[in-house]
Amino acid sequence: MAKITAAEVNKLRKATGAGMMDCKNALVEANGDFEEAITVLRKKGQKVAEKRADRDSSEGVVIAKINDANNRGVVFSLNCETDFVAKNDSYVELANELGEIAINFDTKEAFLAADFKGMTVEEKLIEQTGVIGEKLEIGGFELLEAPFVGSYVHGNKIGALTGLSKATDNAEEVAKTVSMQVASMGATTLSYNDFDAAFVASETDARIAAIEKENEELGRLGKTLKNVPQYISMSQLTPEVMAKAEADIKEELKAEGKPEKIWDRIVPGKLERFIADNTTLDNEKALLDQVFIMDESINVAKYVASKGDAEVVGFKRVSLA
Repeated sequence: MAKITAAEVNKLRKATGAGMMDCKNALVEANGDFEEAITVLRKKGQKVAEKRADRDSSEGVVIAKINDANNRGVVFSLNCETDFVAKNDSYVELANELGEIAINFDTKEAFLAADFKGMTVEEKLIEQTGVIGEKLEIGGFELLEAPFVGSYVHGNKIGALTGLSKATDNAEEVAKTVSMQVASMGATTLSYNDFDAAFVASETDARIAAIEKENEELGRLGKTLKNVPQYISMSQLTPEVMAKAEADIKEELKAEGKPEKIWDRIVPGKLERFIADNTTLDNEKALLDQVFIMDESINVAKYVASKGDAEVVGFKRVSLA
């Protein structure tokens, strides 16, 4: 049996991140052969991975990387089982190392097959599963290309990318701010114009039914009922709908005895309220139509427009949840 030195154990430990005893045992089993010892540890990782395949891996870290040209970005999650592992410095370091590789690939599959110091990324995850003792995997993986791409990661748990139509002097600020909006509010599309009409109609019926059912319980309890909207998206607010809404508001003001000469100061605010009450789908799902998190008096589109002539052309989001 080959004599195993402390230096050899330390070398294997630095190469794999495995514990001292695991490294020593692997070297003993490999009769001192360094490469074979790595294979031993990898096989151990495979066995652990097989045993833990059905475990929930909802903890981890989210990483966002942008290339030097600022026209390509990737955001992905390295998932594990516990928050304890996710907060370990070596785990975060591994995630960042993987990020330097991920930026060069278009899909999760290609990324997993990429080289990581002589093995594939997927093999590295299996190896580290054996080292750490928890299931490791790449969760979400999103790539974005645009004339300018910026990013934001919130607490290593949620990451977002935003693409702009051009690289302006304040592009980094705008892209980061919009990415914060994406991370916080979780939009699924850029604008209400992207919604399919059938989807909007289906959502309208479902939301009205849900509110009416909730109101039944609120009424039974003697509580204030929720407003039941007629519409849920700006795509439904045609000129005819808006004209009727304005006419209804004026009739209401007349019934209340408000002098007609002050209507022009009241109607715009009530119309804004009508729009807000009847565009809940847009505010939840359409990024540019959402209320801006840093200034609730405007939406995201108005914020972007206030910063110059660059437009938002795309976004991506990855979270652990």
